[in-house]
Amino acid sequence: MDQNKIPQATARRLPLYYRFLNNLNHQGKKRVSSKELSEAVKVDSATIRRDFSYFGALGKKGYGYNVEYLLGFFRKTLDQDEVTEVALIGVGNLGTAFLHYNFMKNNNTKIVKAFDTNAEKIGTDIGGVPIFHINDLEEKMTGVSVAILTVPANEAQSITNRLVDYGVSGILNFTPARITVPEKIRVHHIDLAVELQSLVYFLKHYPLDLD
Repeated sequence: MDQNKIPQATARRLPLYYRFLNNLNHQGKKRVSSKELSEAVKVDSATIRRDFSYFGALGKKGYGYNVEYLLGFFRKTLDQDEVTEVALIGVGNLGTAFLHYNFMKNNNTKIVKAFDTNAEKIGTDIGGVPIFHINDLEEKMTGVSVAILTVPANEAQSITNRLVDYGVSGILNFTPARITVPEKIRVHHIDLAVELQSLVYFLKHYPLDLD
């Protein structure tokens, strides 16, 4: 299977499917229909069937999908058996929340080190994750290729430049800044303020029709 032929929109939904299937498996459920999947993950049935069709015949008409088989398939597809170590840059309120939550509970990523400039935090750990001074970034980043950026917006690009020079392959950017990186680096921007503003706009101008 050529992963490059899978649409990016489909690829973004795969972790969502995996999480729900994992929950079903823990509940002991053996099979699930596309309609049940649709209601749970809030993606229409036709889209789910089309997403799954890129991977071949994963279900049977009239039966649905075998939960254990589907879970195993997506675990392999998403490399769930291989843990990706992540660095957090910026241990403010949002960064601290990430450290307490971490991501190992639900998938194959784990924050293993964090960086900041606050002298009171450096040398301590939060949620079991050690915190280093940002000046030691290049020295302490060893083995990490993904970073979460939660620094002030005016520092985002300079920190990004250092991450790029170090050799990271992916950045999850939670700052309002639209950072610039070479084409070989993948960046996902998540601006919480913009998402909230968008939600309020849709509530005002596109009210849900519940009739």
